[in-house]
Amino acid sequence: MQEWANQLCENRQFGSKMTDSKYFTTTKKGEIFELKAELNSDKKEKKKEAVKKVIASMTVGKDVSALFPDVVNCMQTDNLELKKLVYLYLMNYAKSQPDMAIMAVNTFVKDCEDPNPLIRALAVRTMGCIRVDKITEYLCEPLRKCLKDEDPYVRKTAAVCVAKLHDINAQLVEDQGFLDTLKDLISDSNPMVVANAVAALSEIAESHPNSNLLDLNPQTINKLLTALNECTEWGQIFILDCLANYTPRDDRESQSICERVTPRLSHANSAVVLSAVKVLMKFMEMLPKDLDYYGTLLKKLAPPLVTLLSAEPELQYVALRNINLIVQRRPEILKHEMKVFFVKYNDPIYVKLEKLDIMIRLASQANIAQVLAELKEYATEVDVDFVRKAVRAIGRCAIKVEQSAERCVSTLLDLIQTKVNYVVQEAIVVIKDIFRKYPNKYESVIATLCENLDSLDEPEARAAMIWIVGEYAERIDNADELLESFLEGFHDESTQVQLQLLTAIVKLFLKKPTETQELVQQVLSLATQDSDNPDLRDRGYIYWRLLSTDPVAAKEVVLAEKPLISEETDLIEPTLLEELICHIGTLASVYHKPPSAFVEGSRGVQHKRLPGSAGSGESVESPDTGSAPVASEAPPAVIPSQDLLGDLLNLDLTPTSTTGPPPPSSGLQMGAMDLLGGGLDSLLGGDLGGSPAMTSGFGATPTAGPPSFTAPVSGGLDDLFDLGGGVGMQMGAYVPPKMLWLPAMKAKGLEISGTFGRRAGVVQMEMTLTNKAMSVMTDFAIQFNRNSFGLAPAGPLQVLTPVSPNQSIEAVLPLNTVGPVMKMEPLNNLQVAVKNNIDVFYFSCQYPISMLFVEDGKMERQVFLATWKDIPNENESKYQLNDCHLNSDAVSSKLQGSNIFTIAKRTVEGQDMLYQSMKLTNGIWVLAELRAQAGNPNYTVSLRCRAPEVSQCVFQSYEAVLKN
Repeated sequence: MQEWANQLCENRQFGSKMTDSKYFTTTKKGEIFELKAELNSDKKEKKKEAVKKVIASMTVGKDVSALFPDVVNCMQTDNLELKKLVYLYLMNYAKSQPDMAIMAVNTFVKDCEDPNPLIRALAVRTMGCIRVDKITEYLCEPLRKCLKDEDPYVRKTAAVCVAKLHDINAQLVEDQGFLDTLKDLISDSNPMVVANAVAALSEIAESHPNSNLLDLNPQTINKLLTALNECTEWGQIFILDCLANYTPRDDRESQSICERVTPRLSHANSAVVLSAVKVLMKFMEMLPKDLDYYGTLLKKLAPPLVTLLSAEPELQYVALRNINLIVQRRPEILKHEMKVFFVKYNDPIYVKLEKLDIMIRLASQANIAQVLAELKEYATEVDVDFVRKAVRAIGRCAIKVEQSAERCVSTLLDLIQTKVNYVVQEAIVVIKDIFRKYPNKYESVIATLCENLDSLDEPEARAAMIWIVGEYAERIDNADELLESFLEGFHDESTQVQLQLLTAIVKLFLKKPTETQELVQQVLSLATQDSDNPDLRDRGYIYWRLLSTDPVAAKEVVLAEKPLISEETDLIEPTLLEELICHIGTLASVYHKPPSAFVEGSRGVQHKRLPGSAGSGESVESPDTGSAPVASEAPPAVIPSQDLLGDLLNLDLTPTSTTGPPPPSSGLQMGAMDLLGGGLDSLLGGDLGGSPAMTSGFGATPTAGPPSFTAPVSGGLDDLFDLGGGVGMQMGAYVPPKMLWLPAMKAKGLEISGTFGRRAGVVQMEMTLTNKAMSVMTDFAIQFNRNSFGLAPAGPLQVLTPVSPNQSIEAVLPLNTVGPVMKMEPLNNLQVAVKNNIDVFYFSCQYPISMLFVEDGKMERQVFLATWKDIPNENESKYQLNDCHLNSDAVSSKLQGSNIFTIAKRTVEGQDMLYQSMKLTNGIWVLAELRAQAGNPNYTVSLRCRAPEVSQCVFQSYEAVLKN
């Protein structure tokens, strides 16, 4: 409909612009009869007038399909205007009159050989628009001729026609070889033909994702880049979108493409600019960050993005949504352009809110004063939604830029003094978050907050205030009165407020037990006996049982130290962000959703990813340097702000994807990236040397045993590697026996026992799930809390069949080590949540650290010697290993099965000394000396490590491996 309406507009240039309205005003009886007579008139002028009347009637919605044969007869004419009108009519009614449409085929064939290229192109365009199966096969021959036409205008029109025909009958297009012809057109001399060929192939490839139609190679890319400079703006967009799907071979090719695409950034059409930005953002991933050109490219990307913000509001909004993604991926591009995101008084609200979001993302120590002054101004605006977001933004600034926290708190207090209801409520919500981020720093403002208790009527603000009163009850003299005032209307409150009130009163009771006994009994009774809400009841029962059975444990649980919240909790998840960056300039980048979330229909939606950065500049460090990778170069990570219970209650059935470095053996890795950027080395503050953090040995081949050495015996460690001793054959890795992790009585009938192992380089959690309840158990899922080594499930928990009562089922869960890191006590403690159709259950277990020893943990001899000397003596730990009845060769062989590698062996005065190395998944090296006296079952193990905290766990692994 749109296409023929456009053509109608185009045709008006042939007629008198002042008199066309008369075609729409006919009201005579027997109109169809009269039109039929006029269409069959011998006079050309009268015939043309009649066709115009027919098109006019069709445009206003009248049914003129009865005139189909008469209009088709008018096709036989040399008059281009008349031919266009007839073709318009044909496109509209061919579907409802397929048998009649066949009559027009001969004319199409004839017109495709007309000497006038405009008529040839018109014929082939109309052929593509007539979506009637019956006549498609008749159109193949004329289309084939037009694809090889001498005139580029005809060829470019024919290229688009192939895509349209493919949509009607894909098999026919493939059988006729049109796809190959289309591929040949990419090498055409005319840039517009190239652009249309690319557009057609891209369109076809979208509906057939696995067809590999656009087989891009350096030669093809070169042709596309050449055509890019000369074709129209829409042609440029097609070519740029196609380039964005190409993955360069190396950083040199990537730089070359970027250099040739960069001039498009200065184009007047914003769609061309965004398509160019998309290509550059993708190819920048391949460029080393220390390259001069990388810095130049960052500077070139800022001006075009800023220019987009001077367009009309609708375009500004689209630009801002795209900039929001770009800033999350590469904030350095726009870090000096803060002022362009300052809100103007006449900006529509949707532009204001988006600008505000980007301002927070770009806020830093350098510009925070400027940003805060702006935000304070915004908080006095008249638009309520905008003011709320501005107040929240001040709180986010405090959390993001620590140096500004005091100024932010002061600004928020000023806003509270305005006594504007919604400003006060938003301010209290964000001050609660500031307390979470900076404990024991700004609590002096609590008195001011308590003055505003009566004005709070929004659930979130009431819940925040209740949290503050409960958390700091010992500092508020009348805390019990304040909470009691909330309790009076307990059943009228929202669930959020009820839950917070319950927790706050329990906290108050644990801090002031003698004064608040009645209050806590009252709230527990309201929560458990008078409430229908299962969440509230469950929490009430948990507190009731805790307080009645073990008040000390209750205090440890309820008043436990909370983890600090982090900034930027609203960042887009890294994998989704990568996909959205690949869709810049499309609807996906405006919705901030992948195309699969809103595109319906049979077309396969491909999930796009950014290429891995080949030259990221992260090189393997020597043992001497031990410098951690620069954290600022990593993309910002989404850091959960909940405590343990929050983490585990937000149990996802599908683990979160990651952008961290994947283990070579597993394409299923899940969990967030190493948030500390340096594995346990940065966690423990040690300088570990060796490989950079997160170097996983999942896919590495176990190193062969060292050759035997023969040399005279002498003292000292320097000649260690000149001294002999064979190393035995490697045995299998040690797997501990299964232990009971979750008893049935604590998990409503679900019993879980399990162990951990390392098989073929992959860490596994091996479990037996037993159903001791009376009902069937299904829908199992698992999630880990943050832990010392970033252990996370590498896929969902595979329990494929329901577990019937009294049935046991074995489950093996592959793990990776790219999850979030948090130091645990003890170091190898793992907190687990398991969910099924009944409930969520929690337990903790300890894994043997030996399963984290990687296959490439065998150190070179010289490196071992240098590292042993380099590690300070105070980092050495000595342990006694008793009752071990193995000779040194058997010890060496057994340990090598668990990736503890013997570098050399020496014998001095009847005492065997084994020198060994092992490497953990996060790059920590541990060196060991094991002394064994013949006939003495007690061994001495000395361990040296730059992170001595791991030594105790390593020794436990020695004991477990050698004694079993």
